[in-house]
Formats: sequence, C-alpha cells, structure tokens
Amino acid sequence: MAVELQVCKNDLQNTRLRAIESGRAAETSAVTQANIAALQQALTGLQAQALMPAAAVRPNSIFTVRFDYGSTRFNIPTDVALDLTREAKAAPLILLRGRTDGIGDAPIESHIARARARAVSDYLLAAGVNPSQIRATYQGTGDHAADNQTARGRALNRRVEIEIYRAIPLAMNAVAQNGRSTD
Repeated sequence: MAVELQVCKNDLQNTRLRAIESGRAAETSAVTQANIAALQQALTGLQAQALMPAAAVRPNSIFTVRFDYGSTRFNIPTDVALDLTREAKAAPLILLRGRTDGIGDAPIESHIARARARAVSDYLLAAGVNPSQIRATYQGTGDHAADNQTARGRALNRRVEIEIYRAIPLAMNAVAQNGRSTD
C-alpha cells in the first residue's frame, strides 16, 4: 500500500509539472503569435511605403561644409545655403558634426571642431531654424573622410557634416514620449 501511495504521489507530481509546462508553452505561444502579428503589421506598413511614389518617401540629407586650415569661418555658395536652410527649417532634427584634420589629441583641435559646429549652428539659427531642432557634436581628431597624409585629404577632413533628418529617429521618439531629455 505504501508503494501504491508513493506511485500516486509521483503521478500527481508529474501531472502538476506537465500542467505548469503546458501553461508556459501556451504563454510562449501567445507571445510568439503576438510578435508574429506585430511583424506582419510592420511588414504590411513597409510594403505600403514601398508602393508610395518615390517623392513621398525622402531620405535624410547630408550637407558637408569645408573650412580652411585653422578657420572656423562658415562660407558656402548661395545655392547650397538656400537648399540647406529650406531643408533645415522643415526638418525635426539637424545633427552637426564638427571635424578637423588633426592627428594629435591636442585641445586646440577639439576647440576648432567645436567652433566649426557652432559656426554652422549660428548660421542656421540666424536663418530662422528652431534651436530645439539642432544638435551639435564634434571630434578634434580621427574620423577622417579622406587620406590625412595629403594636402587634398586634409582639406576634405576640415569639415562640418550636417545631417538633416526627415523624421525623428526612433530612439529620440522614445525619449520624447517618456518625457525625458538627453540634453
């Protein structure tokens, strides 16, 4: 009788374990099905965007402004300036990246890179771009666009890259929705 009781106890325990495992499998299946539905919905949205005319879906724009050696003076052709300000005013986010042709980690390189980004920011503000749309970064050395061993390459490396976003990036949208700022 004790053996039969032990067998029943083991069967009951095994039944409980199977029930728990079945519940977990059902939860996992429900989550998986929800994820599949979300992916299908996202894919449908992407397919709909793909069917839109090319003019409706515009990529981000990147403008590059070059500087003379050691200079922070902002100077671009009028037609480029008009395009830049028109697009910047319509964009929710403009990211400025100041760069130099520096090879050493000297504080002056960081100062120049920051001043170049500030010069472009000041220009955009004067043109009527909302200050909350502008984010500026800088890097005194490294991140060269061209061979820094040649005069031509160094001239290309003395720059500010202006990236104009057509939509706020998802990470920034999440921060904005949570009411927190990264500034």
